[in-house]
Amino acid sequence: MTLTLQQLTGSNFAYQQLPFERFLDDAAALGRERLELWGIAPQFHIPQVSDAEARAVRRSAQARGLSVHCLTPEQVMYPVNVASPVTWLRAASIAMFRRAAELAAELGAELLLLTPGRGFEDEPLEAAWRRSVDAVGEIAAYAETLGVACVLEPLQRVESNLVNDSRTLARMLDEIGSSNVGAVLDTVGMAVAGESVDDYFDSLGDRVRHVHLVDGSPAGHLAWGDGELPLAEYLTALERRGYGGRMTFELFGDGTYAFDPRPVVERCLSAVTSALPR
Repeated sequence: MTLTLQQLTGSNFAYQQLPFERFLDDAAALGRERLELWGIAPQFHIPQVSDAEARAVRRSAQARGLSVHCLTPEQVMYPVNVASPVTWLRAASIAMFRRAAELAAELGAELLLLTPGRGFEDEPLEAAWRRSVDAVGEIAAYAETLGVACVLEPLQRVESNLVNDSRTLARMLDEIGSSNVGAVLDTVGMAVAGESVDDYFDSLGDRVRHVHLVDGSPAGHLAWGDGELPLAEYLTALERRGYGGRMTFELFGDGTYAFDPRPVVERCLSAVTSALPR
């Protein structure tokens, strides 16, 4: 399968400090067709958004020739943790994702992105692992009733003590045992773990259903050219392994991308255009 530029989504990861319409306008102007929507305040704060407001976002996107592919609720900066030993936090986190699945359906999104959470650093790992497996399984089962598939993303060790690489991700997906949960390959998380694209596909095969394509040193979630990761090598490997899903620039950096994100996205698109296998 040949990789194309149209597999790249438009995403609002650097647009938090701008009106949401500015993001939609830029995404359309830059030739994107599908979106990964970051569920962040004030643009799309999951606990605040009504069904009607989600449908209005869908219409605004459609008016610009866009559609939402993936909904990614904020779940690292916010107090969201499906593996927490604190009962109220775990319950509230599961409820938030169930609500996110409902909103994903209203948006017409195919995917809902989840992360595994983390346990206390001084508790037995298996206890937190079991809480995570049970919670992700519950969320995925509910999302399936709404026609929404889930994808689970490994986190860096500073973010989670549960799933940090492709092998543990494969183990968790096996234990969840649901065809409605796939895998996310994040190039920064992959690099920090010392892994390659081939490692992911060797461990997960066609369960890799979404890619965060981002530069780093090796961490950082940087625009391409601001880090040291081998973009052309990654794209060649993704094409060789027959990846046909979407790819997203998850641009955080040090916060300065938010000053004027469009040129940063343009730079990333240009880098991918130059690095795509010929």
